[in-house]
Amino acid sequence: MEPTVVERGRVSRVQPSEFTAWVEPHLPAMSRYAARLVPAADRDDVLQEALVRAWRRHSTYDARVGAPLPWLLAIVADRARRHRTRTRPTVELADASVETVETDVDLERAVLQLSGRQRQAVDLHYFVGLDVATCAQVMGCAEGTVKATLHQARGRLRALLGDDFGGAS
Repeated sequence: MEPTVVERGRVSRVQPSEFTAWVEPHLPAMSRYAARLVPAADRDDVLQEALVRAWRRHSTYDARVGAPLPWLLAIVADRARRHRTRTRPTVELADASVETVETDVDLERAVLQLSGRQRQAVDLHYFVGLDVATCAQVMGCAEGTVKATLHQARGRLRALLGDDFGGAS
């Protein structure tokens, strides 16, 4: 990709075809991460908002600082956070005459019970498929912190799901 050109005090934008080629390999990971952060019905909106933001802010991306994927995933996380604050939560009223019995705690509900940082590490590493180094870049911390956070998260998931949980250590 060509360096950014400054014309009359204004930063020129990258060509749309160049931006598309640059971002396209990262779309699956961006989509998976958005799906982890917002309800399924909102995933595409968040992804679209993230792409628009990345397009507008592309001139601020510095390849010397890091790879594109962590930068793009940070934008997805920001757009998801903003999306959640804009939308009002819906309340479902339960029928009081029906007794609900939980027979088993599923993985999704268990992941939702993790701390925000643990959930972010689990989402990025296990659901998006990032390596520890890239997780650290997205999370803004050291690789050792990511490893420790994943270890703590797996322990919490084992406690929530019972001893039968066979998560990787």
